[in-house]
Amino acid sequence: MLMTPGPTAVPEPVRDAMSRELIHPDVDPRFREIYDRLTDRLARVYGVDTDAPGGDARDVVALGGEGILGLEAAVASLVEPGTEVLCLSNGLYGEGFADFVESYGGTPTLVAADHDEPLPVDALDEALAGDEADFDIATMVHCETPTGALNDVTAALDRIEAADAEVLTVVDAVSSLGGVSVPTDRIDVCLGASQKCFSAPPGLATAAVSERAWAAMEERDPHSLYANFLPFRDVSDGFPYTHLTTEVVALDAALGLLLDEGLDAVRERHEAAAARCRERGAELGLEPVPDPERSSPTVTAFEVPDRAEALQERLREEHDVILATGLGEDAGDVLRVGHMGHNARVERVDETMDALAAVL
Repeated sequence: MLMTPGPTAVPEPVRDAMSRELIHPDVDPRFREIYDRLTDRLARVYGVDTDAPGGDARDVVALGGEGILGLEAAVASLVEPGTEVLCLSNGLYGEGFADFVESYGGTPTLVAADHDEPLPVDALDEALAGDEADFDIATMVHCETPTGALNDVTAALDRIEAADAEVLTVVDAVSSLGGVSVPTDRIDVCLGASQKCFSAPPGLATAAVSERAWAAMEERDPHSLYANFLPFRDVSDGFPYTHLTTEVVALDAALGLLLDEGLDAVRERHEAAAARCRERGAELGLEPVPDPERSSPTVTAFEVPDRAEALQERLREEHDVILATGLGEDAGDVLRVGHMGHNARVERVDETMDALAAVL
């Protein structure tokens, strides 16, 4: 049983959709119909209006590539030499934004907290008020998957908007979108991916992009065709490259399941699964990495000092349960349960925690 925080288990209706005859994305008009339906469904999950007046509209796109492509494409589409970027971080992926900014010639200012601490919003105030503060872009992560922390991006967005309404915001919501409410209407580039809460296979990076962000992208010389949102703004004359047909069909089917269930019901299911996971963990003497109030409804990271890899191996070999260890410096000390998407069900959490109890 796959219970990792992405890729997640893919339900049978999605697998069935993937098994159908291949549709040629460049010459068969049915593919464009499916892609249009996919982006309409994504807009509903993002909670955005593609036709909203007054600059409030968001276009939704789906690029062919694993979720990290969205993070790089956001930077590649907006950053050029001289671009000043404030990277707000309390984890591995927040720090990764700064690396992308440097690789595309921009100048990152990393405002960071330790991986087990909240997003450093007070330090953000200081950075925005500095004499040399002239940021073009601000980046942050909603759910830091390696630690299971759900960050208060709303507070950060409040501070950024109060300091300078011209700063474009880029938010990695890859591990929260679809399982947690995301304030997409206040974000210029909000990033998602197929393999997390949507429970489709890895292969598509999604984004909701504001008019302000499109305008900024138009002003920059493109660094890349592939890591670039602009070619997807208008695909009425075709896609910039052969799209990933099977992944598009799969994500369309997965979103259909999610919307049929209803977004409120899906979010409640995630909350219930998360609460059950932490309740069972407490019974086993396990502590989540961030405190429960800051832990995401989509993933729980338990502290298991120096035991993560051994526990992961025993769970896989003895119980056929697949969990993830931590990442980076926490790889050996953290064991992560992904209760997101199709896996956000109390019965699946109970089966997982029964297995974990047997190997501790």
